[in-house]
Amino acid sequence: MNINKMDLNLLVYLDVLLREKNVTRAANQLNITQPAMSNGLKRLRDLLNDPILVRTSEGMVPTERARELAPVVRGVLLTLEETLQPNKDFEPSQSRRVFRIMASDYAASTLIPALLKKLRVQAPYTSLDIMTPSDVTFHDVENGKVDMAINRFDQLPQSFHQKTVWRDSFSCLLNRQNPVLSHFNLDSYLKAQHIWVSKTGFGVGVGMDPKDVQKLGWVDEALAKLGKQRNITVFTRNYHVAMHLAVGIDLIATLPSRAARLYEKDPTMAIMDPPFAIPSIELKMIWSPLLHQDASHIWFRRLITETADELN
Repeated sequence: MNINKMDLNLLVYLDVLLREKNVTRAANQLNITQPAMSNGLKRLRDLLNDPILVRTSEGMVPTERARELAPVVRGVLLTLEETLQPNKDFEPSQSRRVFRIMASDYAASTLIPALLKKLRVQAPYTSLDIMTPSDVTFHDVENGKVDMAINRFDQLPQSFHQKTVWRDSFSCLLNRQNPVLSHFNLDSYLKAQHIWVSKTGFGVGVGMDPKDVQKLGWVDEALAKLGKQRNITVFTRNYHVAMHLAVGIDLIATLPSRAARLYEKDPTMAIMDPPFAIPSIELKMIWSPLLHQDASHIWFRRLITETADELN
């Protein structure tokens, strides 16, 4: 192949087609017509002598050659976009930029209030757009549509930049009138009724099965290693809901300590160390390579890091 004769726009078409696996969605993302995208796919097929995408009962599936090309093409385009990104000075005191963050409600309630105070002093005209994990996808972060995702992640695409915000232990939040407090040990903990709150990730969640320990997360995995299982009577995907329900006399919420400490000044609530060891969790912030050299983004990352360090 003579690369001098190749339309480099076709690399953009190929990148989007392999991520979307759908001609219509790819055309919408590039803001071109479907016939134009179909013509681009035809040109790619002729150029590479490969079908690229093959229609199956499960939709369009990339060929083996296409799967090999996908990370190479993505890397080339990311490097090019990062290199061409304008490197302008950022004046936070005058900026009217909107910073878009995907944050779990754990991160939003423990980190964002302090971050917002700093923004109001240093960048009073900026705005925060806080989204939930179900609002966005990894593609949104990768494409720079979201400035930052702050959450706990089991797995991440290798292309993302990441930084640990902090590590957190676990605590038990419960009403001071809960009978379990008179003898708070592993046996009484297991006999009590519990609120489960999820480790929220990207995408819409599904219903939980109390018997599926592998999907229940850190607390229940730690108990399973002891051959134990707690009595979960309420499942929720929201930490504030879990904490509010823990106000009830007979329920225990075992959750990250920073979240539990939001109730440390409430005289009706008690915060206890769990009667068994639970591995700590790691809150991370991740962002796209496309934004890594952006001056405003660099400033914002430093502000988040500074805020987290002060809270630590």
